[in-house]
Amino acid sequence: MKIANLKFNNNVFLAPMAGVTDIAFRGLCVEMGCGLVYTEMVSAKGLYYGSENTEELLRVSEEEKPVAVQIFGSEPLIMAKACDHFNNNDDICIIDINMGCPVSKIVKNGEGSALMRNPKLAAEIVSEVKKASSKPVTVKFRKGFNDREINAVDFAKAMEQAGVDAIAVHGRTREQMYEGKADWDIIRQVKEAVKVPVIGNGDVFSVEAAKKIVEQTKCDGIMVARGAQGNPWLFKQINQALKGEEVIYPTDDEVIDMCIRHLKLAIHYYGEARAVREMRKHISWYIKGMKNCTDVKNLINTEKSIEGVYRILYDYKEILKQ
Repeated sequence: MKIANLKFNNNVFLAPMAGVTDIAFRGLCVEMGCGLVYTEMVSAKGLYYGSENTEELLRVSEEEKPVAVQIFGSEPLIMAKACDHFNNNDDICIIDINMGCPVSKIVKNGEGSALMRNPKLAAEIVSEVKKASSKPVTVKFRKGFNDREINAVDFAKAMEQAGVDAIAVHGRTREQMYEGKADWDIIRQVKEAVKVPVIGNGDVFSVEAAKKIVEQTKCDGIMVARGAQGNPWLFKQINQALKGEEVIYPTDDEVIDMCIRHLKLAIHYYGEARAVREMRKHISWYIKGMKNCTDVKNLINTEKSIEGVYRILYDYKEILKQ
């Protein structure tokens, strides 16, 4: 798959996830075979007004480049102005526009998936961003706003006409949030309706699901979201499966080692105090389903020192060998 003039090592991408796809996690996913990573979504207004928090979300390491940035907003000219931050930035290869976030505070501002109710404004945003950007422009949206407003196909056509270089579709409505089952058939319908590359997203939690979404939708690429949480190996596994190679799964020992490496990266980028807090959710994802994982999660969630977190993980590694 090519997006405009860009080619990738493979077409299995990491979806943007707020509070998850930070600089530490993205680097591990690239190491494990991810073809393209996305930043957490970034406010176009935050960029426009020079927010320090927004700038922090844009930190990129050499190991993960190139990276796609995802921006959100509802004002075409401010969205376009955000491109000034990326046009001469070699770290960023794609500007992706969020039109699928279901969170209430985003939707109430007319942003995220609320734009699916206003295709005219959404198309205007794409058009202005395309004019301002020296990088390819993509969009990510959902099946529709709710079961009564399923408009992904028409919306995709409007985005293509406005000039997008690729489209990612999450097979759920805004109303579903992340519940229920993703509708892959709507991704197939979008793929058949447009000529730009289509990336399928939703319920890719396993190698088997990845193979099925490609078979069912004929999508050009796969976007992995929650399936990668605690499982960066999934990218390598999907690529192995799609090539017909043997799929290799990590041992418990390798999972804990990755957990420790992730922790060290978090310390490097954020310092010890913040790393302890940030890693709580990641560690719980890594060890989910393993022996005594609930007890370990409880210990991790109450531990405040970095030394204590290391001790818990190394002790757990020994327990798993017994």
